[in-house]
Amino acid sequence: MFSGIEQGGAAPMGISDSFSSFGCAQLEDLPPEDVIFGSSPIMLNVRRKLERAATADIPVLFQGETGTGKEVLARFLHHSSRSANRPFVKVNCPSVPGSLFESELFGYERGAFTGATGTKLGRVELSQGGTLFLDEIADLDLGLQAKLLQLLQDGQFCRIGGQWERRIEARIVCATNRALRQAARAGEFRSDVFYRISVLSLELPNLQQRSADIPVLANYFLERYKRKYGRAVAPFSTSLLKRFQQHHWSGNIRQLQNLVHRYVVFESEETICTCFDEADSDSEPVEMPYSASLGLKRAIQDAVKPLERRIILQALEANGWHRGLAARQLKISYGALRYKMKDTGLPLKRS
Repeated sequence: MFSGIEQGGAAPMGISDSFSSFGCAQLEDLPPEDVIFGSSPIMLNVRRKLERAATADIPVLFQGETGTGKEVLARFLHHSSRSANRPFVKVNCPSVPGSLFESELFGYERGAFTGATGTKLGRVELSQGGTLFLDEIADLDLGLQAKLLQLLQDGQFCRIGGQWERRIEARIVCATNRALRQAARAGEFRSDVFYRISVLSLELPNLQQRSADIPVLANYFLERYKRKYGRAVAPFSTSLLKRFQQHHWSGNIRQLQNLVHRYVVFESEETICTCFDEADSDSEPVEMPYSASLGLKRAIQDAVKPLERRIILQALEANGWHRGLAARQLKISYGALRYKMKDTGLPLKRS
């Protein structure tokens, strides 16, 4: 099953079984508002803007590092709007192959191409009256951006093989971990698409920039996983919460959530401290092994490899071992990540 397109509810006739069904985003899946926004001034400002945006169906763009909660805020916006009881349709742009993206987004008519034995509704059509959430929009290639432009301009689209234009009314919400304005200036993203999707553009802070909110977030995840597993786990100590606030969270909220998840499963603060110690060791000076038989280039490669392995492992852990997300965080290709994992002795899947 593709993870690129996610919904919840019952699917109408004709929707491919390869994709999960659609429906309204579940309000109970969202954290409480005091957890989402905390008490940091920067997030309270985001909250004020979102509450204003909820009253008008304007496009919203969330920008920020991986794991800063862009999808959670998109769902909060949806549930705060007058379309809260309508579908919330998520499309994870890099997870859908480019050759399939157009048909999955816009749908197709029977006979449009070989294998099109029936009419298929696209994600756009399924979002009628609700919210269409395009996650990691920066990874959409330029050709597909051009096809998206008409929808952004006038709300019209055409199924593949269709004879007439169709119209939808849905809020377009996008998210990216890249600086999209700079990408548009560099020609890596269409500027006309950028200005259409960023009527309201919100830059989300990383976890270090809102460190005062870390205890609230950590305790929320603790209670959530205690209920899930039925565990009577001890609360975090004051010293551990303080260390949480001092730690550099490269994976932001997602990394914090994964670490708390591990704590509840193993019921030991030692499991968390071990992760901190491993991360802290990354900053220790590297002793350069040298042998006259190695040469400078080989000696440097051998010295760097353990550090490279730790950095890659940290990125994988921060992203729940989702290799695609880890590759984007490390700013390398997916293929390069796989090669480096093999080269440094890391398993391709979490054991």
